[in-house]
Amino acid sequence: MKLPQTHADAAADFLKDTERSHWHDDTLWHVRSKRDASAEKIPEWEQLRTLASQIKNHVLSNLDTLLLQFEKNATANGIEVLWAKDAQEHNEHVLRILEENQVKQLVKSKSILTEECGLNHFLEDKGYEVVDTDLGERIIQFNKQVPSHIVMPAIHLKKKEIGDIFHKHLGTEEGADDPQYLTEAARQHLRQKFIQAHAAITGVNFGIAETGGFVVCTNEGNADMGTHLADIHIACMGIEKLVPRAADLGIFLRLLARSATGQSITNYNSHFHRPRKDKKMYLILVDNGRTKQLGREDFRNSLKCIRCGACMNTCPIYRRSSGFSYNSTVPGPIGSILSPGMDLKKYSTLPFASTLCGSCSDVCPVKINIHEQLYKWRQVITKDGPPQASKKWAMRFGGQVMSKPRLFDLMGKMARKSLSISPRGFVYNSFNAWGKHRELPEVPKESFKDWYKKNRNK
Repeated sequence: MKLPQTHADAAADFLKDTERSHWHDDTLWHVRSKRDASAEKIPEWEQLRTLASQIKNHVLSNLDTLLLQFEKNATANGIEVLWAKDAQEHNEHVLRILEENQVKQLVKSKSILTEECGLNHFLEDKGYEVVDTDLGERIIQFNKQVPSHIVMPAIHLKKKEIGDIFHKHLGTEEGADDPQYLTEAARQHLRQKFIQAHAAITGVNFGIAETGGFVVCTNEGNADMGTHLADIHIACMGIEKLVPRAADLGIFLRLLARSATGQSITNYNSHFHRPRKDKKMYLILVDNGRTKQLGREDFRNSLKCIRCGACMNTCPIYRRSSGFSYNSTVPGPIGSILSPGMDLKKYSTLPFASTLCGSCSDVCPVKINIHEQLYKWRQVITKDGPPQASKKWAMRFGGQVMSKPRLFDLMGKMARKSLSISPRGFVYNSFNAWGKHRELPEVPKESFKDWYKKNRNK
């Protein structure tokens, strides 16, 4: 059986296209810069982050009672609440609802949870046409890809490539890549899908335990179009997406869009409380490994995530390797914590796809200690020794050197001397992975220890 490609191998494939990798890096850093500029306009930004983190702490510590309160209030509002222990049960719930209501055509707004559950492929195998109505999602659906980013799913594609996709699937002019022209073509195409659909599927950004209502955030209004026109609304929600009170919601809405794209607020924050007359509304509460993660003391904080993508936009590894290199529904730093909790063997390389610089934790709107959790996963994975023999012996050798000060000093002197006199071809070779894409730092003439001894009394 072929082993899954490691993150390092997939990243190396992406980096072969140097121009694209630099463009991807610059694009994501631009989004990160917009986040910074937007946050700086809010004097109480750090207080908002602290409040949001504390609210999420409360939710995770009282998840059982809050979920029951949420279910009770939602049911009282006329929403049919269903529970799913895993992806399979979630998908079967959706299929049953479609069959019972004789739904033939459906539209779907962006939902990371349904991506996680593989809902599109499940329904397509049953003969349904699932139309993603978020523009980025529709583009990658045409291109038979999965999202490379949880907020900007088509961020890996350039305008010309999108123009080619639309020419192939929507009949736009060949070579046309004007964003306004392409967007208008998508709007006209999707409008017909909205009108024809009998059911609309959405995700859920926030469920409110106090009221039994939920909120869906979009920038295009596509969730509203789908749910208002269709007779059936199926909302799919991870059980961690709760906030206790309606009064808490404003805190998260102020943080979400600014952290994601630098906007002051998402264009559409749609509140759903009950089905309209002669319409039906279903809410599927999905576990799919979340209670297991909740029980892991070192990793439970990862369930605070509000899916803003800020950690991806700032991560030097994600920006340079793309979301596809992670081979997981949620890529980037937060995905490298969540995915090993789902399948440790499959995603064992992801916690190592990090410099542990801490930038992800610095920008997280709910203050998840992301880089610390990545380090914790590394400890779990390497508990019985590194998986590769070369790494195992290298770590043992390094441990021996660093535990003996005199040996460490000697090795440092030998390394400085040899690097300063060795020809370039000896230093930059296939064994020097660092040197494949960058220059080594200038070799110092002496160690800090030696410098300190000479200068400490000056």
